[in-house]
Amino acid sequence: MRPLFTIHAGEYLVGAEIEKLFGKQVSVWLPSIDSGVDLLLTDKATRKNSVALQVKFSKDYSSTTVPEKWRPNIRSTGWWGLNRKKIQESEADFWVFPLYGFEKHQSDFIIIKPSQLLALFKKLGRKAETLHMYITVTETGYAIEARGINKKQRIEIAQRTYKVPHERNLTSFLNNWKPIIQQLKVK
Repeated sequence: MRPLFTIHAGEYLVGAEIEKLFGKQVSVWLPSIDSGVDLLLTDKATRKNSVALQVKFSKDYSSTTVPEKWRPNIRSTGWWGLNRKKIQESEADFWVFPLYGFEKHQSDFIIIKPSQLLALFKKLGRKAETLHMYITVTETGYAIEARGINKKQRIEIAQRTYKVPHERNLTSFLNNWKPIIQQLKVK
């Protein structure tokens, strides 16, 4: 039996965070049909400004991929397999990748435009139709696209000694709601 209504865990985390941060200024809407937009945001004052979000959630892989002695330095690690064509044709203004650290009970969000996501994959030399991405968020507030790095570099991330190359650094997208708020024209 199919339930009448369900909400994806990632969509719930994103909606709850938006309501926590901007609840008095922003309304969060759920489309009734999956058209590549998971959440629609409007400004409460005029409802003239809107932002469409595509949400991609992953379980936290920290407990299975990070040795226990280094886990205190990692908030969360997620993995995604994304379809290039869906990113290119996305009707969403932003793609949001919620990362929920199960050990730390903390949420982080990568908020990125589809064009920026495609540019990231281009810089990393990824040309396949299915684009795999690993994101690691550290306790020091770095977000790193870690797909394809070696074991030594993973240890350096956990030890806080990894020098993040520009093309792998997602920190500017980490918990950065400003572009969405600017598009909605709220404060």
